[in-house]
Amino acid sequence: MPSSVESPARAGSPAATGLGPVPWIAMYHSVGDRSDDPYRITVTPERLDRQLRWLLRRGLRGVSVAELLAARARGAGRDLVGLTFDDGYADFLDGALPVLARHGCTATLFVLPGRLGGDNAWDPLGPRRPLLTAEGIRRAADAGVEIGSHGLTHVDLTRADDTALGAETAGSRALLEKVTGAPVTGFCYPYGRVDRRAVEAVRAAGYGYGCAIDPGELSGPHALPRVHVGQDDTAVRLFLKYRLHRLRRRPVEGLR
Repeated sequence: MPSSVESPARAGSPAATGLGPVPWIAMYHSVGDRSDDPYRITVTPERLDRQLRWLLRRGLRGVSVAELLAARARGAGRDLVGLTFDDGYADFLDGALPVLARHGCTATLFVLPGRLGGDNAWDPLGPRRPLLTAEGIRRAADAGVEIGSHGLTHVDLTRADDTALGAETAGSRALLEKVTGAPVTGFCYPYGRVDRRAVEAVRAAGYGYGCAIDPGELSGPHALPRVHVGQDDTAVRLFLKYRLHRLRRRPVEGLR
């Protein structure tokens, strides 16, 4: 049985170096029809339901990234995993939201305030998928979902000039706060692509954290790694992804 008294940190361990084990954050996109899905970004509501049941059976609960990080800052939250949904697809309201509520989960929804009511025009293949309107985003927020920015229009920040970089980070945050009437503290890098310049722009824009995919040496509160979760992720695959996550990714400075 673990002792109630923490043992001294060993030299070189995460505790000794000020680094904490990386939190597990799942990355979703669309929740709905998978009949035409060349990028494999869609899960059905039924699959999402089974994946959340898998978490609950293991004593884990899916929450927003803000809630996860707040718990970790208190030295708690080891029974929490982050749930994120990128791009702000309109099917989130009917496909994901009821499933999350059924299991007592929350999530972070990363949206594009420069494409409200538009579609995924950045994807050259596959169907055009409608994005949430301003009213749809407010409905999600009213249901307890954290709203974060995915940039203004879904461009690769590592290729953006200074003007575009400012608009995609600070500009999107200001616009999104007008839509929601609440502070926006989370950012998600389009395509998961990140470099030091993009990280600094996100930090300077006032975001409390940023989500990437595999940021490598840039891993930190403003470049958090995530794990893609898709339709093919059944119980065995989820178990492996969960167990391997900390082994494959660097500890994160500033997180306990």
